[in-house]
Amino acid sequence: MIQDIRNIAIIAHVDHGKTTLVDQMLRQSGTFRENQQVDERVMDSGDLEKEKGITISSKNTAVLWKGTKINIVDTPGHADFGGEVERILKMVNGVILLVDAAEGPLPQTKFVLRKSLALGYRPIVLINKIDRKDARPDEVLNMIFDLFVSLDADDEQLDFPVLYAIGIQGIAKTELDEEGVDLTPLFDKIIDHIPSPKQDTEAPFKMLVSNVDWNDYVGRIAIGRVEQGIIKTNQEIVLLDRKGKQKAKGKATKLFTFNGLTREPVDQAFTGDIFSMAGYDAVEIGDTLTDISDPTPIEYYDIDLPTMAMYFRVNNSPFAGKEGDYVTSNMIRDRLAKEIRTNVSIRVEPTENPDIFRVAGRGELQLSILIETMRREGFEFAVSRPEVLFREVDGDLHEPFEEVVIDVHTDYSNKVIDNLQKRKGIMTSMAQEGDNNRIEFKVPSRGLIGFRGEMLTETRGTGIMHQQFFAYEPYAGEIAGRTRGALISLEQGDVTPYALEGLQDRGQFIVEPGDPVYMGQVVGINNRADDLVVNTVKKKNLTNHRATQTSDSVKISQAKKMSLEQAIEFIDKNELLEVTPKSLRIRKLYLDHNERKRAEKKKEMA
Repeated sequence: MIQDIRNIAIIAHVDHGKTTLVDQMLRQSGTFRENQQVDERVMDSGDLEKEKGITISSKNTAVLWKGTKINIVDTPGHADFGGEVERILKMVNGVILLVDAAEGPLPQTKFVLRKSLALGYRPIVLINKIDRKDARPDEVLNMIFDLFVSLDADDEQLDFPVLYAIGIQGIAKTELDEEGVDLTPLFDKIIDHIPSPKQDTEAPFKMLVSNVDWNDYVGRIAIGRVEQGIIKTNQEIVLLDRKGKQKAKGKATKLFTFNGLTREPVDQAFTGDIFSMAGYDAVEIGDTLTDISDPTPIEYYDIDLPTMAMYFRVNNSPFAGKEGDYVTSNMIRDRLAKEIRTNVSIRVEPTENPDIFRVAGRGELQLSILIETMRREGFEFAVSRPEVLFREVDGDLHEPFEEVVIDVHTDYSNKVIDNLQKRKGIMTSMAQEGDNNRIEFKVPSRGLIGFRGEMLTETRGTGIMHQQFFAYEPYAGEIAGRTRGALISLEQGDVTPYALEGLQDRGQFIVEPGDPVYMGQVVGINNRADDLVVNTVKKKNLTNHRATQTSDSVKISQAKKMSLEQAIEFIDKNELLEVTPKSLRIRKLYLDHNERKRAEKKKEMA
C-alpha cells in the first residue's frame, strides 16, 4: 500500500532554532513516550554539535501526523556546511524557512532560500522566537518578502504562507494575536501546502544517494529518496557512479525506513519515500542505485566548490609522537580519505611531499571542525595558515568574496568599519536598530582571516558577525597581514616564572610557568610588528642564601589561552599549528633561528 508522504527540509541561519523545533515536532507527534527521557536538541548527536550549539551534518527523521508520514531533514545553518544543505534539498519536495523574529533574515538564510527557490519549491515561512523582548515579527516579515523579491521568486513563491512560533515551547500559530497551544497549525500547513512526491510505481526502481552513513554491523549505508518504482528485499540492484559507470551489482538485502530517531527494517520502500539501504561498500554521495533492467544514472546536483585550503602534515616537532595515537602519514591519509566519502564539500589532494596533504573546504569553521574531530579521535599532526583558492576568469585573477553582516553597538561602529576597509572590504549598507548598527560588507575571504578575533576585541566582546560566500570577483590587491609579531622560544625546556617576569614588557604570553616548550615554538605575541626570540626557560642563579627559585614571589600576567579557531586565525604564513589530543602549540615552520633567517633571505632574493 502506497503511503501518503511529505518530504520537507528545515532551512535557516545558524542558531535560529531549527533543531529545537524538530525536537518539539518529534514530541508532539507521539514519537516519544510521555515518560521517555530525551536530550534537548536530540538531532544534534555529535559531541561537537552539542558543544558548539550548531548542526554540522544533516539528519533524517520521520513523524506520523493524521495518517501522513512526514520525512524531516534538519540541515546545517552555517555557511561552511552548505554542501550538506545543497544535496539534501534534492531529497525533499518543500521547505520550511525558519527566521528569528529579532534578527531577521541573515546571510545563510539568503543562501539556502536561493537554492530552494531555484528548485521551484514554495516555502512555508515560520517566524520563530516571537517571545523575545526584542522581537519585531512584522518588520521581519517585510524583510523576508523583500528577500524573496531580490532572489527573483515567482508569483506563486511570493504568495508564501506565514506562521509564528515559539519553538522551544512547541507553539505555532497563524496570527500573532492568537493564543497558540501546540504545533498543530504547522503540521496541518505542511500537509496542505507541501506537495506529495510523484509516485511512479510502474517505472524501474531508481534512487540518488544523497547521504552516506556507517554502521559497525552492516557497514556503509546509502540514504536517499526513491525517485521512481518500488524496491523490495532480494531485488537485483546496480550501483552506478555519477557518469553511469557500474561500480557494483548485487541483491538488496537490508532496507530501512525512518521512524522518529530510529531506522526500522522493512521489506520494501515505495517511490517518494526516504529510506536507507546497506550492502554496498563502494557507495558514495552522488551515486545512483537502480534496478538492473534500467542501468542509467540520475543527474547529480553539483555543489559549490571549496574556497579555502590548509595543509595537513605529519608533526615533526621535538615533541612529535608524545601525545597522539595516530601520527604517521599513512594514518592521516586514511583518515582524510574516510572524510571525503561522506563530506562532499571537502577535497583532499596529495603534494610532492608524502607527509603533506592539501585539504580544501568551504571555510575556516568547516576545516576547524575536521581538525577538532581528528584531534579527539587521537590524531597528532600540524596544519598551516588557511589560504584562499584563486581562479582565473577571462584571463584575470579572481578571488572569493563574502557577504558579512555585523551587529555592533554604535560606539564601536567606526572601528569595525575602518578595520574592514583596511582588509579591502566594501560597505554595502548600514542601518541603525536602537543602540546597534547593522553593517553589511562585501569582503575578500582572505581579508576575513583573523578578523573575528580583532572584531571581538574592538567591540569588547559585544559584536555579532555572520558571513556567507558571495561570489568570485576580481583580485582586490595586497592586504596587510598580522600587525603584531611573535615571541619565539630560544631553547627547549620548561617555562619558568623568573623568565616570564623579566619578559612581560615585551608582549603577551600564550604559555604558563611549567609548560614544556621547544626551540622555535611561539610562546607569545610581541608588542611590535617583528618577531623576537626570547628565553622563557631561564632559571635564576641560586646562592647559599637562596636555596630555591620559588623563594621570591613572582607576579606574572595571565597567559592568553587560544581556542583552536583563534589559533588558526592567528598563525602566519611562516608558522604551523601543532595539533595533538592534549595540546595546541603554535610554532615556526623552521625551528632553528639561523635556518629561518636563511629562508627569509632566499624569499627576499626571489
